[in-house]
Amino acid sequence: MRTVAVVGASLAGLSAARSLRKQGYDGRLVVIGDELHRPYDRPPLSKEFLAGTLGEADLSLETDDEDLRAEWLLGARAAGLDRTERAVRLADGREVRADGIVIATGAVARTLPGSEGLAGVHTLRTLDDARALRDELAGGGRLVVIGGGFIGAEVASTAYALGLDVTVVEAAPTPLAGPLGARMGDVVSALHMDHGVRLLCGVGVKGLSGERRVDAVLLEDGRSIPGDIVVVGVGARPCVEWLAGSGVELDNGVKCGADGRTSLAGVVAVGDCANWYDPRAGAHRRVEHWTGARERPDAAIATLLAGGAVEPGVPRPPYFWSDQYGVKIQFAGHAAAADSVTIEAGAADDRDVLAVYRRAGVPVAVLGMNQPRLFTRWRKQLAAASS
Repeated sequence: MRTVAVVGASLAGLSAARSLRKQGYDGRLVVIGDELHRPYDRPPLSKEFLAGTLGEADLSLETDDEDLRAEWLLGARAAGLDRTERAVRLADGREVRADGIVIATGAVARTLPGSEGLAGVHTLRTLDDARALRDELAGGGRLVVIGGGFIGAEVASTAYALGLDVTVVEAAPTPLAGPLGARMGDVVSALHMDHGVRLLCGVGVKGLSGERRVDAVLLEDGRSIPGDIVVVGVGARPCVEWLAGSGVELDNGVKCGADGRTSLAGVVAVGDCANWYDPRAGAHRRVEHWTGARERPDAAIATLLAGGAVEPGVPRPPYFWSDQYGVKIQFAGHAAAADSVTIEAGAADDRDVLAVYRRAGVPVAVLGMNQPRLFTRWRKQLAAASS
């Protein structure tokens, strides 16, 4: 391959570029990113950066002496993929022709219909999003977080520490039931109530009120929750619209094999936009976690450089972490695969717990709250059993 184009300049794209060089690729390398910023770390955006304890320079994912010998096209949005010409078309009219293509365009935060142009309403996905939200939180007031997932919970935790009045609204009966299951989702989300943050579950949002600036969140049950600032944390959708008509199969993102290969030869996908096949589950899963974006590009690049001739391995069980109200939350595996959950250490009421998820007696996931050592031991066992 004379040229490889990596479309996406966040963690997954940077990891792919690094892996190319690490695995011996010495040809032309072009990295395309729609943001103007160099690759930066996203997890701190909802925590330390939002709180003002971490600066922008601390978010950099590149080391001072790192040189990938890459051409960086930043502020350049991908608009199409021409499979005949092997070219990535950019929104500004340019084209990048490449023998190999890595799709790493990530995902974009979902918005609330009708909130466009209303001041005080935020999503949190990018550095620019975090800058704007941080400036507003510094003024204090009443914050309403729509969505009780991890991003919403982390924002609520940070805002609480900054002294804001915080309410979290979650449409599901139990926050975090999707990733953690109902029982442990209830335990983790109770952290809000432990700290005096209002948590309203089982009710949807009808809309927002306010003329130029938001002043309340309107719930479907008729209630109105006053708010000077609103954060919409209702998930993200994969950025794959630009691939329409390209021949790359799409299904909840880019549909991939267990090694990132797509339906087009010479094209692989990694990161939040990639829906990889999971041999353990016998199904495709889109993993939107930092660890997956860092680890999985190695397998995808090996496949790309070998022309698909390598045998795909089994990806490690997905892992993610969250920091909320001073509690370290860690999770590995798939809660949905479990038929039982047992607490192996600690106590749920103390928010100091190690829980193991099993299916037919076999561990399939593990959750830790302030149990880093024991969690690490179980995570290793889970990975060994899955390989």
